[in-house]
Amino acid sequence: MALRKAKEIVSTNPVVVFGSTNCPFCVEMKQLFNQVGASYKLIELDKESDGGEILAVLAEWTGVWILPKVFIGGIYIGGSDTTTVMYANGQLIPLLIEAGAYGKS
Repeated sequence: MALRKAKEIVSTNPVVVFGSTNCPFCVEMKQLFNQVGASYKLIELDKESDGGEILAVLAEWTGVWILPKVFIGGIYIGGSDTTTVMYANGQLIPLLIEAGAYGKS
């Protein structure tokens, strides 16, 4: 059930950030996406009744337990380090545009 829910969230939103409220790296991702003006779906797993189950299936799906987990255009991008490096290298904005999560009014 949790895997189906996670995959549905990822497939129906151009950008998804799975995180938690007390994770500084998750806060960093929220700030980055807000700063660049991207639209994204934030799922704070510590606020979800099935958050632990979702985290477990996401770890199995992606191969890592870290948070945040960033998906763009249905593809797992990585965590905060990878996403920040992509932004610094000019790779993030084109992905956001392609996914339809950037430049909309």
